[in-house]
Amino acid sequence: MRKTVDVSETTSRVLHLLGLLQSRRVWSGQELAERLGVTGRSVRRDVDRLRDLGYPVHASKGHGGGYQLGAGAALPPLLLDPEEAVAMAVCLRVAAGGSVAGVGESALRALSKLDQVMPARLRSQVSAVHDATVTLTSGGQDTPVEPDVLMTLARASRDHEHVTAVYVDVRGNRTERRLEPYQLVTTGRRWYLMAFDRDKQDWRSLRLDRMTDVRAVGTTFLPREAPDAATYVRRSISSSAYPYVARIRYQAPMDVIAGVFSAASVEIEADGEDACIVTTGASDPMRMVPWLAMPGVDFEVLEPDEVAAAVATVAERLARAVR
Repeated sequence: MRKTVDVSETTSRVLHLLGLLQSRRVWSGQELAERLGVTGRSVRRDVDRLRDLGYPVHASKGHGGGYQLGAGAALPPLLLDPEEAVAMAVCLRVAAGGSVAGVGESALRALSKLDQVMPARLRSQVSAVHDATVTLTSGGQDTPVEPDVLMTLARASRDHEHVTAVYVDVRGNRTERRLEPYQLVTTGRRWYLMAFDRDKQDWRSLRLDRMTDVRAVGTTFLPREAPDAATYVRRSISSSAYPYVARIRYQAPMDVIAGVFSAASVEIEADGEDACIVTTGASDPMRMVPWLAMPGVDFEVLEPDEVAAAVATVAERLARAVR
């Protein structure tokens, strides 16, 4: 029994030591001994224990020397006090719903890990701060996604857990969905879920801002052979969701055209060294014409006839305007 108490006390003291080293740049051995209530020899042993766990603790002698926690090749666990945990979670929530390329998915993963171990009282503080905060976005920013929806779907995708949700499609139809979530995909402006719809027995790409009452039901599924999530979502939102799917040949290299259009709105394939073919969709051919002209190079409508006719109509109007 005595051995268990000693191990517990040692573990607590090592964690306390780690917290001290993370809170200040340099500590002298004497300062640490006084804070921990132990001898200098015990401090040295505890420092060695931290090193064995992967924490790079540096020691230096002389005036201004002491113990310092350095940066290592890997990132070991951090100790956060309650205030720090709340601040970090609030920042991660903002970042997860933001439009900075590459940040949203990383922030979501970090937020999911932090939320899993955060006490309920701290989670309520995070929610209170987030609910009381309004983020100003540009005119192009879409409806924000609730962080709780993001975290629920992220955990369910990771753990292969069944999910139910209410979904409103582009026509306003409201349906209840039973889903096997596989992957979250962000375009920077929107979040999408690639999931297998259990009722339709097919894959679906769903916008998260159109999902409500999202719940993980507690049962799990065996993963199916799935398409590449990024490719599937890109194809779904660039063409398959629209009644008119156009194929356009541009007289410019693929990388030039790719610098004009968003990767989330078109599919681009090379057509030789100096040309490429773009596939994209729209609900109105006439509205598509100015957008197709954005690259400022010659192009040819391969299909469909409705888009070709719309381009011809706009061209005639522009010609009359010049005359």
